[in-house]
Amino acid sequence: MTNSTAIDWPAALAQHDRWLRTIVLARVRERQAVDDVMQEVALAAVRQAAPLADIAKLAPWLYRLAVHQALLYRRKCGRRRRLQTSYENRHERPHENGHSGHSIQEPLGWLLSDERQALVRQALGRIAARDREILLLKYTENWHYGQIATHLGISHSAIEARLHRARRRLREQLVVLEISVG
Repeated sequence: MTNSTAIDWPAALAQHDRWLRTIVLARVRERQAVDDVMQEVALAAVRQAAPLADIAKLAPWLYRLAVHQALLYRRKCGRRRRLQTSYENRHERPHENGHSGHSIQEPLGWLLSDERQALVRQALGRIAARDREILLLKYTENWHYGQIATHLGISHSAIEARLHRARRRLREQLVVLEISVG
C-alpha cells in the first residue's frame, strides 16, 4: 500500500500537467483561469489525507480531482458574477454608452481562419463538458484511445463510443452555427 505522502507530488503533477490543463480548460473555458485551478488541484492533491492505495490509479484520481476543482471554480465565478450584477443593478451609471468598435484591416485569410476558430470554440461551448474533454484530449494532446482510457479510468470501448458521440454532437453544433451565420 502506497501512502499519499510517499508520492513525489511535484514530479507526479508535472508528469500529468499538460493533459490536466486540457481537462480544466474544457471545464472552465477561460485560459486565464487554468493556472488558478491547477494550483487548487496541486494543493488538494498534496492535502489529501487518505492514502492512494494503487499508484497506477493516480491519473484517474487526478482527473476526478481536476474536474472537482474546475466545478468549484465555476461556482465561485457564478457567485461573483451574481454579486457583481446585483451591485451594478443597484448602482447603474447614467452615462453608459456602448463602446465603439474599431476597424483593423487584416488579410482575408486571417479573418476567415479567426471566424472558423470562433465557430469551433462556440460549438465546443455548446456541447457537454465530458464531450469537450475527450475531444480536446484526442485532438489537442494527440492521445490515442488507450492513453485516454488509462487517464480517465474507463475502458477502451467506452472511449471509442464517447468519441464517436462527441464528434457527432460537435458536427451537429457546427452545422447549426454555419446555418445561422450564413
